[in-house]
Amino acid sequence: MKIYDITQELFSSSVYPGDTAPSMSPVLRIAGGDVCNLSDMNICLHNGTHIDAPFHFLADGKSAEQIDLYKCMGKARVAAFSGEIDEVCARQMLSDSPRRLLIKGKAEITCEAAGVFAESGLLLIGVEPQSVSNGKTAEVHKILLESEIVILEGIVLDEVPEGEYQLAALPLRLEGADGSPCRAVLIDE
Repeated sequence: MKIYDITQELFSSSVYPGDTAPSMSPVLRIAGGDVCNLSDMNICLHNGTHIDAPFHFLADGKSAEQIDLYKCMGKARVAAFSGEIDEVCARQMLSDSPRRLLIKGKAEITCEAAGVFAESGLLLIGVEPQSVSNGKTAEVHKILLESEIVILEGIVLDEVPEGEYQLAALPLRLEGADGSPCRAVLIDE
């Protein structure tokens, strides 16, 4: 069994333009005479490898703690693609009916492709960039999130060959949150 950690290191991770960069500051330090080491952290919930909750783009959407965890774990397919994913590409990626799809490369999902994914019964879609649409349109997010497809962004698939894996990418239990950092792994059995 091989485990691929597909998570960005948080403090050196890519930061979407305008988002708060993650930082950590010491509160207590053993070296300073304290009983333990203790730190505070300041982050945007969409830094590094993260999950977008429907509430991120939908006023009445589910928040992070309401995401169906079943969608975040299970059989997933890694498919390589760089560039704009249109309807035809989306249908090709879904040809074997994966329930969770991770796209390896600098892919950008169009509204038309998002519609195909939404109609397919897909549970989760993951991309390497910090946004499924590279920030060009909120509509892609809305289409996917209205269909309750889990959006996993900022994954790292450089060392992962195309194929089938077991995925675990669980959001933190953050009540009312529009997204959540997560530790995402693929298991090759």
